[in-house]
Amino acid sequence: MGFVKVVSTKELEPGKMIGFGEMLVANLDGNYYAIGNRCSHKGCKLSSGMLDGEKIVCPCHSSIFDVKTGRVIKGPANKPEPMFQVKIEGDQILVNT
Repeated sequence: MGFVKVVSTKELEPGKMIGFGEMLVANLDGNYYAIGNRCSHKGCKLSSGMLDGEKIVCPCHSSIFDVKTGRVIKGPANKPEPMFQVKIEGDQILVNT
């Protein structure tokens, strides 16, 4: 579908994440990653959870996902989150939808 602008690099500080529709974008020490924003267990928004290093903890049932790969680290979720390609143009973070 193509790349869409999500947020400025200036607005997404290291160690922070933001939800953008069905995507979650995280800044890990200046490296940006995008995975699905709906927990594969019950559909809760992961962007409402907690970013702990490279892990995202779901706010509903504490499933844990790897923000770099979308893989489930700890259930009850058992399906990985989809990954999205990220690129930086100037100070803008773009994600391929």
